[in-house]
Amino acid sequence: MKIYEIWDQENRLSVGTLLYYEKSRTFIIELAEYLDEWSAPLLLTAYVRRGIFTIPRDVSFMWVRERIIPSGRQNINMILRNHGLREYDELTFLEKSGGRCSQDSLCIRKREALPEYVKKRQGRNLKDCTMCAGKTLLCFFQDGTTKKVDLNTYTGSEEHEKNAIRKILENEALFASGKITAGGYAVTFNDSLDLSASALYASGVTVPLGLEDFLSFVRNNILDTSGACDILLCSRQNLAYLVGKGELTPVREEVKGNLYLKGDVLAVSSE
Repeated sequence: MKIYEIWDQENRLSVGTLLYYEKSRTFIIELAEYLDEWSAPLLLTAYVRRGIFTIPRDVSFMWVRERIIPSGRQNINMILRNHGLREYDELTFLEKSGGRCSQDSLCIRKREALPEYVKKRQGRNLKDCTMCAGKTLLCFFQDGTTKKVDLNTYTGSEEHEKNAIRKILENEALFASGKITAGGYAVTFNDSLDLSASALYASGVTVPLGLEDFLSFVRNNILDTSGACDILLCSRQNLAYLVGKGELTPVREEVKGNLYLKGDVLAVSSE
């Protein structure tokens, strides 16, 4: 992760922090909380007006694109050659320009460490998330809190989230695609529909279960094909026969082997 301070040169004011996650090429803007709609960057004033200072990744990316040469520019190949670049890269152009734009007095400057206000906010970012039955999410947050969110009753904090929820509820494959984004700022479905971690944290029901508890359950109660065969004292062919007859149901089916609940295997072994 790379860290940049967003600096207002005219007013000599630190506006916020720009984070860049290199592997996913994701930008996130964390604005300072003392900003108001007059001192915030123009594109982001609507968020500040509503008291939102962590800017979604798509809007953060829009802010970056306002300050760099567009990839669709007619002479972009010549520009890349002049800069010694093999391919278009937003961060490279942002660094070369210092993040400056003719529309305002903002620039960026590199930082070595996260400011405290960003560290504090990231405590409510996601550490992991599991898609559960009934269109619910089991969310594990960086501060150790675990919350369960029912998407059937979840309204979201933004209009785009409300639209996303409707699509997710209607499409099982889309729901199953859920994963956390870089930095744990959101759960994304098909890498296109995002539900923010902060909104999930605010609306979820706290569950007295930590991520370590969940991992302990997986380690101690999930068996692969070999483990199931060992308990049942049978071959892989016999195990497949039990599954085919419906006497044992895998919790996950894979080409290289299934996964089973240990309790289900033990129940079959005692029959």
